[in-house]
Amino acid sequence: MSRVGFVGAGRMGMPMVERLLGAGHDVRVLGRSVESRAAIEAAGAKAVADVSEVGIDVDLVTVCVFTDAQVREVCFERGLLKAMPRGSALVVHTTISPKTIEDLVSVAEPLGIDVVDAAVSGGPHNIAAGNLALFVGGTEEAVGRIEPALKSYGTPLLHVGGSGSGLRVKLVNNALFAAQIGLLAEAEALGRQLGVAPETLFEALPHGSSACKIMGNVAMRGSVEAFRSSVGEFISKDVSVVRNTVAELGADLGVLDTAIDARA
Repeated sequence: MSRVGFVGAGRMGMPMVERLLGAGHDVRVLGRSVESRAAIEAAGAKAVADVSEVGIDVDLVTVCVFTDAQVREVCFERGLLKAMPRGSALVVHTTISPKTIEDLVSVAEPLGIDVVDAAVSGGPHNIAAGNLALFVGGTEEAVGRIEPALKSYGTPLLHVGGSGSGLRVKLVNNALFAAQIGLLAEAEALGRQLGVAPETLFEALPHGSSACKIMGNVAMRGSVEAFRSSVGEFISKDVSVVRNTVAELGADLGVLDTAIDARA
């Protein structure tokens, strides 16, 4: 059993907390309001009101917020790293710039804290089922130490290299995901020209050789536009991270960039 601190018990985070509790881990969760703390306590976790309390006497702290700025605020400005004990691990689920992970490592390493980026692919339903895909970056020792906690909600757990590697794989994944949405939008437009309605097209194509995982999600909603509306906020943020990271590295997205913007 691990002692887990948790920051970001929202749409994705709260199901993670519930899975951690169900696996027998001791979980302490940041709750910013009286209502959120009541919900956390009702789930069986300990609710705390200050970030520094999350990091006291834990084996790991998981951060599952939305942006680079929020990760930096929690870890640096609000003192999470300074509150964590030597020998613990900081686990970041947020899709952020690998540069932020590098900055976290530079501060955490002298404190004896491991930084593990565990980028996620999937949604709340995957967490509830325990099959959220995790692209994990960090040392073998650190990843092995926290693996039982992560496997409460994540499988497969794919250790892809050192700190920052999980995020780099996730950024490629998200670029390809966004590009596939763009290609499906082009396919839908072609179907319309040929007199095939989107709902008919996407009911049929998942059974053909062009099938891909995202096509099934589009089929459930009947059109690319309907699917884009359901994931737009997350995709827009993640594509921005991809483009900024690629620019920082002096690389380019190639044809993926064109596909991402197709009929956006």
